[in-house]
Amino acid sequence: MRVDAAVDVAGARLPPPGERPDAVAALQLPAFRLFLAASLLSNIGNQMRNVAIAWDVYQRTGDALSLGLIGLVLAGPVLLLAMPAGVAADRLSRKGILIGAHIGLVSCSFGLAWASAHNAPLPWTYALLLGTGVCRAVGWPAMSALLTQLVPKPLFANAATWRSMAFQTAAALGPLAGGLLLRLLRPADVYLIDSATSVVFLIAMLLIRPAPQKRLVGVGSWQSLVEGVKFVRGEPLILSTITLDMVAVMFGGAIALLPLYAVDILGVSELGFGCLRAMSPIGSILMGLLLATRVSIHRAGAALLWSVIAFGAWTIAFGVSRTFAVSLVALFVIGAVDTVSVVVRATLLQLLTPDELRGRVSAVNAIFINTSNEIGEFESGVTAHWFGPVLAVCGGGVLTLLTVAAVAVAWPGLRHVGRLEDIRPRREENDQGEVIEPTAGAAEAPDDQFATTN
Repeated sequence: MRVDAAVDVAGARLPPPGERPDAVAALQLPAFRLFLAASLLSNIGNQMRNVAIAWDVYQRTGDALSLGLIGLVLAGPVLLLAMPAGVAADRLSRKGILIGAHIGLVSCSFGLAWASAHNAPLPWTYALLLGTGVCRAVGWPAMSALLTQLVPKPLFANAATWRSMAFQTAAALGPLAGGLLLRLLRPADVYLIDSATSVVFLIAMLLIRPAPQKRLVGVGSWQSLVEGVKFVRGEPLILSTITLDMVAVMFGGAIALLPLYAVDILGVSELGFGCLRAMSPIGSILMGLLLATRVSIHRAGAALLWSVIAFGAWTIAFGVSRTFAVSLVALFVIGAVDTVSVVVRATLLQLLTPDELRGRVSAVNAIFINTSNEIGEFESGVTAHWFGPVLAVCGGGVLTLLTVAAVAVAWPGLRHVGRLEDIRPRREENDQGEVIEPTAGAAEAPDDQFATTN
């Protein structure tokens, strides 16, 4: 039985202008519910695979640099392929791209299971991770842009919150399940379970019929690539939030070194390692629930800046901790405050981007944000290899705090951004392609300010 998102979008019950939607408004749409549930399960499998890879590689090598190389081989394909994949997401069926990418992920997971079961040389593992990175790079822009074909525009913020919560739920359950399974099974078995979750996502995508997308036509390949970059550069609100998030994640992340902290500093087992990996997502889940049901962000810009300040400070706290309980608390808070940043950035990205540019803008976002996770892992591995894990983590926290100060000075208007529900793009078009001029309550912002109403 197919689920038609076009019917969902056309018949959705929307809140009056200026009012916050119901906390579960996006979940009332069947296509979005199915998409969310399938992506949740698939992400749980992905997180289990990540835990198994990190633990397996560190157990085989005992070297922090080998952990950093995992991030490098996953980031490389995104840097090379994200922009062409963004163009493809604007020209071709986003649903079809996602199906193809997940078929590739299933194949790579089977390959990892084979390599692990046969104790293949480590380069085989890195090669299969490279293939995983290629599939992720191809699928990321389509995944992000597809959201706008499943929910109406007034519900973007609500849908982005639930997507963030689902991802963090997977990031919490996946490491816990992965750590438990590593005590009971082989890493190869974990990779096979990951492939099964990707198959479930494939089936769900075959059942979903997204609303029609505005496709890119009549533009040269190079020009179409450049348009996404030019749009981001011309939208200071998007550029500032991406910059802030990118640097914070790249230098303030401690996740890559968790196997080292678990074994050499905190002295815990596989299950303890899984708990460490899960605490940040658990904090994110609880914060997401608050944002969806109880808390409305009235000053999004200030909330974003303070959340990244807290992210940097608690990263330093984790770096110097020698107690398992303190480390858990630090990771919990890191996850909670990071969710505020993710929700603000993801909502602004969808609200301010025209549909025909969403694939390419999502690709730019993927290059800046998604690769910063993997590049940050490589940076952490290299720094820990030469200077030790404590300096690597604490130094990243200090750089995060310095970045907040720099962004606040470079984009002073960021501090004055108000409610997300009041954000308006500089130019909007109706279904006939006619430009709708901003109303008095949503006037176009000057270069150093943003299009919001307070």
